[in-house]
Amino acid sequence: MIRENSLTIRGNSSKEKMNKKLAIISASALVLLALPIATFAIPNPGVPQGNASLNAIQIVNKVLDFVWPLFIGFAVIMLLVAGFVFLSANGDPGKVGTARMAILWAAVGIVVGLLAFSIPYVISNTICAGASC
Repeated sequence: MIRENSLTIRGNSSKEKMNKKLAIISASALVLLALPIATFAIPNPGVPQGNASLNAIQIVNKVLDFVWPLFIGFAVIMLLVAGFVFLSANGDPGKVGTARMAILWAAVGIVVGLLAFSIPYVISNTICAGASC
């Protein structure tokens, strides 16, 4: 009977350790999820007053300024994944071929992205060559 009690005590201590770990993980996840919400606490400056007018070129530039960092981040992540597949291939020709194709298509995607992001600037420079835009 003493043995059963000692097993029960050991079981409780391991449950307590597991509960502490779970509490720590939950608390850190809550903090990490709350940080992005805290950034939205910045007060809204409101609608600009006066002669604030946006034209199409400014709107396109604002959208591209938002999308450009997302594109760069996605490209870096995809290259890291392809590099990881390449390193973990262990000489398997199928995995090495898959990794090479992933790196090739990542490079093609980066080139297409660079061309896509440069088109609005080329167009705006062509349209606004003689006028002030």
